[in-house]
Amino acid sequence: MAIWPSRLFYIPYLRHHDLKLCVNDMKYNIKGKTYTYIADIKDNNPVRLSFDQLSVQTFHLSFEPWYQQGYWDHSCVPHVLMDGDTVVANATVNVLRVRWQNEEKTWLQLGTVMTHPDYRHQGLSRWLMDKIFEEWKGKYDVMFLFANEKVLDFYPKFGFVPASEYQYHTQALTPQSAKIRRLDMDNIADTALLLRKYARSNRFAALTVTAPAGLLMFYCTQFMKTCVYHLEETDVVAVVEHEDGVMTCHDIFGDTRQSLHHILSVLMEKDTRQIKLGFTPKDTSGFTMLPLKTEDLTLFVRKGKQDLFAGNQLMIPTLAHT
Repeated sequence: MAIWPSRLFYIPYLRHHDLKLCVNDMKYNIKGKTYTYIADIKDNNPVRLSFDQLSVQTFHLSFEPWYQQGYWDHSCVPHVLMDGDTVVANATVNVLRVRWQNEEKTWLQLGTVMTHPDYRHQGLSRWLMDKIFEEWKGKYDVMFLFANEKVLDFYPKFGFVPASEYQYHTQALTPQSAKIRRLDMDNIADTALLLRKYARSNRFAALTVTAPAGLLMFYCTQFMKTCVYHLEETDVVAVVEHEDGVMTCHDIFGDTRQSLHHILSVLMEKDTRQIKLGFTPKDTSGFTMLPLKTEDLTLFVRKGKQDLFAGNQLMIPTLAHT
């Protein structure tokens, strides 16, 4: 099992005991029925497995491999309601350290908001949202989430407003040759290399998530397991997808004096016609900016806190989505 390093990044901005929001189970009556409420469930095996079962049923998404690999830490905090021994509703708080204009802030992203089909329309999601606002008050700078078209009317009730995102594109560049090696995400040395480079952040990004590493590893050990590359000459690691002539560069980690365009030109394949960035570049020269239209997803940001999206053409880095 990999050694889990992200707590080293995590401690400076939220103390460990701040995250242990609910040590003991608590009983609450919601519309005449009693439920057990628990937060931060990762080390409670029966509850975590019940949560995972509901996630698989709702989203076809399992967190258990991520947990078993050692990448789930206390920055991912499910808030669950249980009926007996079964998790029937959840809303997860994901704590992110975000850098913007040389300042680091704490952002909270809500995700895996779900209710078992037999328990819907009973106010459980609303109760969990109110509980999260109560328990996390004063502990974050920005709160945001991504919502699908079925719940676009739900989140404005809690002070969330839709925000526009913008993605940067360019046509294929002049190809450059360089030595590139695909990292093996089952290899301890290669995962350690990725984590070391991640700790150096993305020097090309205007808005970047600097911690924790667990969310990155959720992608890189599962959905993007074959998309992680080490550029040996520039000594950076890039997470890149190629599909139908479109290269999406999700992120680049490490220190280098090379330009972003040079790195992208090295990463291209023979059939690459277009390049998309999964982050907002500091230097936008040579790129075309277009409104980001993600299928069935809308970014919502909670009012009353820093809202960067009203006056800046930004996007949440793709590897920071939960």
